[in-house]
Amino acid sequence: MPQEEGIMNGQEQKSFSAGAFRPEDAQGIASLFSSVYGDNYPVRLFYDPESIIAANQEGSIYSIVARTPWGKIIGATHLVRHETLSNLYEWGAGLVLKEYRNLGVNQNLNDFLHSQFLPTQPHIEEIFGEPVCNHTHLQKACSAFGYVETGIEVALMPAEAYTKEKTAKGRVATLCCFRLCIPKPHRIFLPFEYEGIMRQIYARLDNQREIILSTEPVLDASATKAEIKIFESAGVARMTFESSGSGFAARLTDLENAARAKNAVVFQAFLNLTQPWVGEIVSILRKRGYFFGGLLPRWFDGDGLLMQKLVCPPDFDDIELLSDFSKSLLEGIRNDWKRANTE
Repeated sequence: MPQEEGIMNGQEQKSFSAGAFRPEDAQGIASLFSSVYGDNYPVRLFYDPESIIAANQEGSIYSIVARTPWGKIIGATHLVRHETLSNLYEWGAGLVLKEYRNLGVNQNLNDFLHSQFLPTQPHIEEIFGEPVCNHTHLQKACSAFGYVETGIEVALMPAEAYTKEKTAKGRVATLCCFRLCIPKPHRIFLPFEYEGIMRQIYARLDNQREIILSTEPVLDASATKAEIKIFESAGVARMTFESSGSGFAARLTDLENAARAKNAVVFQAFLNLTQPWVGEIVSILRKRGYFFGGLLPRWFDGDGLLMQKLVCPPDFDDIELLSDFSKSLLEGIRNDWKRANTE
């Protein structure tokens, strides 16, 4: 059953309920994104009611909404399926109409998602979130529901996405947070440059891994399999290397050139930590100006590593973080950024 909530605000009662998506909610979700972000939210699907319906029906997105008794959508949060892994979902795209904020809407949405909706979805094995770092509200929600901080994506979101809300001076960083639903023990390899920071992260996770230091050379016969996704409105290029082999450096050059042609200013490389020679791949990236981004549990079913490079001013001084551990992560990432820009 949906969670019911009634709030007295002066003499006006604002009632709402949190529940799972219904097709008739789609137009309200699209209107909600327009009200909060104008036309600047980078994921365009959320402006198209028909696409919202189709995505919910196929399970690529699960929308959780807050409705008034007359059906108006005043808040929403979402689970979005990982592009290549069907058992990994992102928790995000949460927002509430301005006039309904500070009334418990987010709390009800998040409670419903984690306590009522997730138990009905046994195929979801891991969830991650990317709470923004221009405030700590979403970070508090992640902490409350048992997510573990594993990295920071520096300057990920464009300032234009926050123009209407006036909550950011420049590009906004996001915090990588993961929550285990169903464990899967596996073996991963650590690049020696990041062994210390990664072991600190692994010590906080509740899944079992066999952790080995990466010392093997790249095999001549190994192949590089990579895909790129460019978010032009955000200026972000995400390069996913399902496998990184002997042709990695050349493939990286091709992908970077494609991203520059579309004015990308944030470059992200996602590496598969189940490959024994991942350390050598990391060394190539470090020489190209990349720095540590974070550990990504179950990103390739096995774990992944995020490396990142910026050709825009970083926003380190404006990053707001809640926990001491995330602050220590930022310090390590900032130091590695300095290394990448002085070598």
